[in-house]
Amino acid sequence: MPLAVITGASGGIGLELARVFTREGFDLALVARSGDALTRIADELQKEFRRKVQVVVEDLSAAGAPARVHAATGDADVLVNNAGFGLTGKFVELDAEMQLNMIELNITALTALTRLYLPAMVKRGSGRILNVASTAAFQAGPLMAIYYASKAYVLAFTEGIAEELSGTGVTATALCPGPVVTGFQERSGLEGAKLLKSPLVMTAEAVAEYGYAATMSGKVIAIAGTGNRLMAWSTKLAPRAMTRKIARSLQETS
Repeated sequence: MPLAVITGASGGIGLELARVFTREGFDLALVARSGDALTRIADELQKEFRRKVQVVVEDLSAAGAPARVHAATGDADVLVNNAGFGLTGKFVELDAEMQLNMIELNITALTALTRLYLPAMVKRGSGRILNVASTAAFQAGPLMAIYYASKAYVLAFTEGIAEELSGTGVTATALCPGPVVTGFQERSGLEGAKLLKSPLVMTAEAVAEYGYAATMSGKVIAIAGTGNRLMAWSTKLAPRAMTRKIARSLQETS
């Protein structure tokens, strides 16, 4: 059976992607910090879909974690880099160590895992990388400056390698959801933000279904939701000073 490795699989979009990939016939390796949550999810998925589900407990921001994940799972048919988090507040006021930890998880771990899994895919002539970015990738984000910047990296990185992989049988997809109500908001401090009252909000299930289809079709930039697509592409036309102010207002709670 084909194997999909999914990081950040203990909740939200990662969990829903795990459900979709298992339903579609993949064995899974689920990666997250929470062993109890992963074990419970693995048991549920194995019973429902009768697929093998491996649990890999790792904090991907820790030194050497990507290499340990790769060693534990072996090569994969699909790598889903979903793990990540955000922080809301002014850059100068937020905890410096937590902000650096965000960069380690959102950027460094994603890059390291991609580099570890990609060679075997290219040699085999088949494989798919799904990197979960965000519509935040298309603009600067005051009050979430590093998070927005990290997602811009994910988008640009994915586009770059996708072009390099052209003709190899391997694809790279950047999934760019807009606002999705998950545990992400609690960790990032976004509860109550105007953004979450927007008509652009989607469910994690809908984003996962769209992300799976985009990945399997080899789509490079996959923006979930018509409204989010319009919003993302409109940033190309609007003055950057304007998009900065709009982004800031959406992050504010009042």
